[in-house]
Amino acid sequence: MLEKEYNEKETSYYLHARLEMLKYIPSDATIILDVGCSSGEFGNAIKKKLNCIVWGIEPDKQSSERADLVLDKVFNGFFEDGVNFFGQKFDCIIFNDVLEHLPNPFEALNLCKSFLKKNGVIVASIPNIRFFDAMYHIILQKDFQYTNAGIFDKTHLRFFTKKSTQRMFIESGYQIKALDGINSIKEINIKGYRNFKILNTLLFNFLEDMEYQQYAVVAAV
Repeated sequence: MLEKEYNEKETSYYLHARLEMLKYIPSDATIILDVGCSSGEFGNAIKKKLNCIVWGIEPDKQSSERADLVLDKVFNGFFEDGVNFFGQKFDCIIFNDVLEHLPNPFEALNLCKSFLKKNGVIVASIPNIRFFDAMYHIILQKDFQYTNAGIFDKTHLRFFTKKSTQRMFIESGYQIKALDGINSIKEINIKGYRNFKILNTLLFNFLEDMEYQQYAVVAAV
């Protein structure tokens, strides 16, 4: 599925370190699973910070081979029923901009319950389709143009808002410990941020959830 679209992605697509997500990883975690670990940049950053064990699973073969050089164990494949981690359970399972690529993210969250230790958590980054910059294209430009990366990534199979992200985790049987906006439009598009601030002020903060490109989630069973 979408093999051609994934093959067309730039190498840089698989090299994002996502350092803004480091603060959500439990400081006492000893073994972590990074789902969709790409080339292992984020997992390697975790290892350096926490001196812990990080496993990864990544469907792109080239990326999984690169990740295998920096992580403790890497599986080339999909996180789905039948995946075998040889009885290992994890303190933390990570989905950095991964759940939106899955045909059924609810199944992935349910599958995690088999691999989480007691008191283990899921840490996820979820793109926000209500991001102000994205809404500008949809509402004012009357367009939804797919791209090779970002909010309109052509390999996204699901789209989420802050509310629907929260609902997905709750309906999957998780308790949300944190739900924070990350990557503000202020950091990405200064001109767009000025327009956002004016409009949000006029609407009495009604658009506050549109400030962020993604939402970071920490959730436990």
